[in-house]
Amino acid sequence: MLPLFDRNPTRRAPVVTMALILANLAVFLYMLTLSGPRLEIFTYRYSVVPWEVVHASPLPLGVLREILSYPPAAAPSKQVYLPLLTSMFMHEGWLHILGNMLYLWIFGNNVEDVMGHLPFLFFYLTCGLFGTFLHVAVFPNSVALLLGASGAIAGVLGSYLFLYPRAWIYTLFFFFIVPIPAFIVIGFWIVLQFLGGLSSIAGGLSAGTAWFAHLGGATMGMIITGIFFPLLRRRRDALLMSPPRHWWQ
Repeated sequence: MLPLFDRNPTRRAPVVTMALILANLAVFLYMLTLSGPRLEIFTYRYSVVPWEVVHASPLPLGVLREILSYPPAAAPSKQVYLPLLTSMFMHEGWLHILGNMLYLWIFGNNVEDVMGHLPFLFFYLTCGLFGTFLHVAVFPNSVALLLGASGAIAGVLGSYLFLYPRAWIYTLFFFFIVPIPAFIVIGFWIVLQFLGGLSSIAGGLSAGTAWFAHLGGATMGMIITGIFFPLLRRRRDALLMSPPRHWWQ
């Protein structure tokens, strides 16, 4: 199941959602201009490494030489905790970034519409941080790089699940595009993340898909939305009662 778009128009321009998409695309396009050692060092420098977060120290040179394709002559400088933020704007390939940005656009614009611009930005970053921390807690000794906006976007999905559970999500299902309620689409996605997380623990895998970053982000998104749900519900209902027009009209 691949969500393509929803039938849930916003009333205000989702400026933060669009800015986040543009920022992610800009970083990705910059990474495309790099190659070889420059790309590997850039990716390492701005990605989260769980071992580094736990030990508050960059990886030893010997470990770096083992995990990088182009062994460095000296350990590159790195601020260990800066990647907690920068890693949310980095992606490994076209499929990674296009999938993430599609999900962010489908679900982020409506959540931002209800929360407001600055609260949504704070919410997005908080969910991303919590997702990263959960991944680090599960795999504290991992030296695999963690990067991507998936944890933050998972928080957006968790919030959308609370705010618009019955919204129609037009989804590619095999070779057909069918409308499916949001609670089924997002619920199915959460179940997949849970099963993937269990599989990664059973197999002792700390690389590949960051299942627990997704679960952590979604959990934080639901927690924050649940805490402020009375306020957010009033805002949502007020938006639904306003003239049904798109923000660009």
